Amino acid sequence: MRYVALGDSYTIGTSVAESERWPNQLVERLESPSLELVANLAVNGYTSRDLIEDELPRLDAFDAEFVSLLIGVNDVVQGVDRAAYAANVAFALDRLLAHLSPERILALGTPDYTVTPQGAAFGDPIQQSSAVRRANATLGEAAAARKIRFVPGIFELSRSEARGLVASDGLHPSGAQYALWVDQIAPVVRELLHD
Repeated sequence: MRYVALGDSYTIGTSVAESERWPNQLVERLESPSLELVANLAVNGYTSRDLIEDELPRLDAFDAEFVSLLIGVNDVVQGVDRAAYAANVAFALDRLLAHLSPERILALGTPDYTVTPQGAAFGDPIQQSSAVRRANATLGEAAAARKIRFVPGIFELSRSEARGLVASDGLHPSGAQYALWVDQIAPVVRELLHD
């Protein structure tokens, strides 16, 4: 099954090796030839609007049979209105549903970057953490309305104070944190692939 990952820095794995990115770890963890990562179209710094304008048009070239979507942190950082984000997420999910069944799409929550050493450089931590929670709720609700599975636990997982869970840039997750994400993602994907 041809898998394409969509999103921002968290999916392209800013500051970690390619093998440490969560989509790569996911495919490795599944230990099955049923899922092949054919493209990771995510781009560091992308908002939901960027995803619509750049990533979605490129998706068709890969004949995707399974897609993951994780987007929202840059909407929060750039102060994108919640209604605009909700509209963008709805558009993106509907576009995916035009090509794939709900069982072949996975949406994921955004981690809480505000708890990292560099997090405060991107806005007031209390306000921004709340905004990330709201963005996750928006994406989760949009996914649920379309019968698309949503993995919400990444936000809470990212708030762990354990050493080694932040990459060398002091902002993004480390490969070790992404492995913990995959602990939550892999069981959901296994269910979807066997539906």
